[in-house]
Amino acid sequence: MILYEYPCNERVRAFLRVEHLFDRLFYFSEGSDPLLHQVAVATLFEMLEICERSDIRGMVLQDIERQRVALAALREHPGVAGERLDAMLAELRNVAANLASQGRIGQTLRDNEWLASLRGRVAVPGGSSQVDMPSYFTWQLKPEQARKADIQQWMKAFMPLHQALSLILRLLRDAGDVVDHVAYEGSYQEMLSGKSFQLLRVWVDASAGVFPEMSANKYVIWVRFAVQDNENKPLSVSRDIPFKLARCNIG
Repeated sequence: MILYEYPCNERVRAFLRVEHLFDRLFYFSEGSDPLLHQVAVATLFEMLEICERSDIRGMVLQDIERQRVALAALREHPGVAGERLDAMLAELRNVAANLASQGRIGQTLRDNEWLASLRGRVAVPGGSSQVDMPSYFTWQLKPEQARKADIQQWMKAFMPLHQALSLILRLLRDAGDVVDHVAYEGSYQEMLSGKSFQLLRVWVDASAGVFPEMSANKYVIWVRFAVQDNENKPLSVSRDIPFKLARCNIG
């Protein structure tokens, strides 16, 4: 089964974008080739950019507090495992405290003159070549472990954000029940009567060769399946498509 996710608001969309950058950063930082590490360094700069353009830290802290309040309210419900709930609330407090005490995300990278110079070069097409920045080329010639150690040190600036964001998204994803549905003639609609969600998750069998195009508001969820033509443009399908859907919301 292939999983597709759709954020129902801009805050969750921003969280998923940052999660994508973290996934890319971890993957390429574990490589051994200098070209893989070049992608890792460029990803660090993208994370700096997204943190500068939006208050990701503030949004994450606000979301942690919302989830803490929602979970704390479950304490009065019968059948709730008290120890498990307390452990989750403690985890929320810990990641929030680590993130709140950090200060401006990535400030140590901004204060590094060499990285600041490299960041400007990377933004220029081809600007990170040895012609424009021989010191970067020299860094790429360092032994693999030396390069990895540098990248790991630079990544530390983002680890409190990663821990907090991972917890938020894990709780959000776990909050949705997975239900089997069928998109008749490739289309599925569900009326919501004012109920809104934060995240939609759709699973579809890889053998179907389709992907979902999704939208949602407080009135309706819409899932339409499509295939790609020879030029990779989406084409709507007219056959029935079985799929699984989770509607996720906390607070």
